[in-house]
Amino acid sequence: MQTVLLVIHLMIAAALVAVVLVQRSEGGALGIGGGGGGFMSGRGAANAMTRLTAYLAAAFFASSIGLTLIANQTIAARSVFDTPAASTTAPAVPGTTPPAGQTAPRGGVLDKLQVPGQGQAPVAPRAPQGQ
Repeated sequence: MQTVLLVIHLMIAAALVAVVLVQRSEGGALGIGGGGGGFMSGRGAANAMTRLTAYLAAAFFASSIGLTLIANQTIAARSVFDTPAASTTAPAVPGTTPPAGQTAPRGGVLDKLQVPGQGQAPVAPRAPQGQ
């Protein structure tokens, strides 16, 4: 159902863009557009195009709301209060062993930065020499 409504929505959007682009410009703000004659001239054609634009716009809004309603029905409502509380243990420090019964987390940023073959103990800063 969602796919069918999405295809209809896209067709309405394309038709709305085409109808708006075909309409004659009435602004004349910069003197562009709105040329003399053409296959769509006269009051009747302009009135029909205006009505068609309004109908397509209403259909576009209706299909947008329909897609939103369908999308909200498929997603389970989630709340911050429904998620379990985060653990209160301290973060693991590189080079230390985790407490008994726990495993060290893997896949973190620090694990990705370690070069294979080197120890996991942190390197102590060197003392200044020559003084």
